[in-house]
Amino acid sequence: MQETIMDRIRAKAKTLKRRVCLTESDDLRNIQAARKIADMEYAIPVLVGEIATIEKIAKENNVKLSGIEIVDIPTFPKMDEYVQFLVELRKDKGMDEKTARETLKDSCFFSATMVVRKDAHGYVSGGGNPKGYNHNTGQKIKPALQLFKTAKGIKTASTFFMMQLPDPKWGFQGTLFYADCALVINPTAEQLAEIAVCTARSFKNFTGEEAKVGMISCSTKGSAKDPIIDKVVEATKLAQNMAPELLIDGELQFDSAVIPWIAEKKAPNSKVAGHCNVLVFPDLNCGNSMYKATERLAGATAIGPITQGLRRPFNDVSRGCSVDDIVDVTAVTTICEWTE
Repeated sequence: MQETIMDRIRAKAKTLKRRVCLTESDDLRNIQAARKIADMEYAIPVLVGEIATIEKIAKENNVKLSGIEIVDIPTFPKMDEYVQFLVELRKDKGMDEKTARETLKDSCFFSATMVVRKDAHGYVSGGGNPKGYNHNTGQKIKPALQLFKTAKGIKTASTFFMMQLPDPKWGFQGTLFYADCALVINPTAEQLAEIAVCTARSFKNFTGEEAKVGMISCSTKGSAKDPIIDKVVEATKLAQNMAPELLIDGELQFDSAVIPWIAEKKAPNSKVAGHCNVLVFPDLNCGNSMYKATERLAGATAIGPITQGLRRPFNDVSRGCSVDDIVDVTAVTTICEWTE
């Protein structure tokens, strides 16, 4: 059987041995995921919350906690240090000591602070207990946006999915990267250009291969005219200027981007058409619909959404996630590199 991208990610994660925080620690799925992560050695899992609650849930469900780190927020020995750090970092936003202490009771803010203070590599928020930690997507990413900030030269955080298809002929061993499918609803041309550049760099980081980026539209090389197409054309030029070393082209219809014989007819002079492994969609309506259509109709496995464009790793798993979803996204998070 051919190696998949997740096989490669899991193998690399084992060599890195990085600490990753799991924020929804009062959700059984996260405790079970931490057990599996520790057993598989994908990371050093850190359950962030209250130790009494974690131990109670683990005992009731026969989950052993050996090899799993637990950070008890109420008794954390570095709390004063974290409070002062948060006050200093956010004082221009009105942060004072009392507010900082209250803010750090939230497991997502606490985990993000751990990462910034270099006590963990990244954090994953998955699941959620309605009676305890139950963050929505906005609450999960807010600490990352405020504390991590965006990477140098990037103003917009975005996401991508790794779409693992049954047929290995597509992209990298059957995997195409789709962006943005979960975060930026209606990107400007400038934001779309940043999404393209970030996803190309993410593809290189995860696969070791060069990205071939297709800027997806309902038009190929001027076959139709409309302001919605003009945005993609402008974004393509901006992305090419922003990172001339990358292979980025557009505007391309989906079939022109991935089918060689169609690309030969519609975009014969393109260096990427017909062979794209990264597909950047013009807005979330398109991107979200395409990843779900590919998942349901083509039998693809959707891995993500994976956050990019931030200086430190953060990833969000849906509240309806499985234990294995949390495990895999944690492995992915260990591969996400720190940037300045």
